[in-house]
Amino acid sequence: MKPILSRPQLNYTKAKTKFEDRAKVLEKKIEETQKLQEITEEVMEGLVLETGFHDAYVALTQAENELIEWSRVTMKHEKEYKDNKEAIDNFYSNVNASPELRAQLINLAMKVR
Repeated sequence: MKPILSRPQLNYTKAKTKFEDRAKVLEKKIEETQKLQEITEEVMEGLVLETGFHDAYVALTQAENELIEWSRVTMKHEKEYKDNKEAIDNFYSNVNASPELRAQLINLAMKVR
């Protein structure tokens, strides 16, 4: 039986899948373009827009932010939060301090049921 996911968890999963799909398309487009011409910054920008990679990245970032905020609100109702309020609040306030910390928080948020 599949776990029941919240709307932010579902949105994140969909956005992540779309981003990964667009990344594969972009990689193929880069490989094809390299055979014909040098990949300059302008060419890369065009490919990023043409493949929808930029839009997928923006959607993924928005879904991540929504998921993080949802987990923060959800967490406040847990006993562990009340026992470790300062540490948890500090963790959330530093979410953008490093990509690793952000990824860790997203992984934890996806485990919330």
